[in-house]
Amino acid sequence: MKKVLVFSLGVIFLLATLGLALAGNNPLKANEKKVHHSFIAQIPADHMIDVFKLHEVWQKAMADPAYRNKIYLIDVRTDSEFDAFHIEGTDHIQAGHMYVIPKKIKDPNAEIYIWCRTSHRAKYVAGFLYKYGYKNVYCVVETTKNGKKYHGGVVGWAQAGFPLVNQFTGVFYIKEYRKYPSKAEMS
Repeated sequence: MKKVLVFSLGVIFLLATLGLALAGNNPLKANEKKVHHSFIAQIPADHMIDVFKLHEVWQKAMADPAYRNKIYLIDVRTDSEFDAFHIEGTDHIQAGHMYVIPKKIKDPNAEIYIWCRTSHRAKYVAGFLYKYGYKNVYCVVETTKNGKKYHGGVVGWAQAGFPLVNQFTGVFYIKEYRKYPSKAEMS
């Protein structure tokens, strides 16, 4: 009887927790959106660029080592995301470690390009960098080109058909980006 009571209380607790999580009345979520928008507001509109502009900058940087040494191309995704695939020749600083950027980039006028998977984290980091005092930070965001929507970040880069790399395969192209595994991959 004691086991049934403990089990029942556990199930009730689990269901109550799940109910609260799914309720959608989370005031913190609304506050996160406000904070996120406050960081986006720090970024000048002409410094919100798309993957096509990033590709132009990247091509120039890969062709001209002197130019590459003057700019910063920073992927702010997690280590595991970066290891899975990234844009060749780019730098990596996780979004949660943005506090190290002023230690590494001491020039407030440095040309810095920031992206993540789509653009959410990149907007936070770019906004922080403007708050730190940087003046030439470019954030890769979503765009529409020829009627097709492209995400910001590496998802948009992949959608555009631009090359990616990792340490195991070298250069490759993503034919179809999926956020989640397919049913075949799950079986």
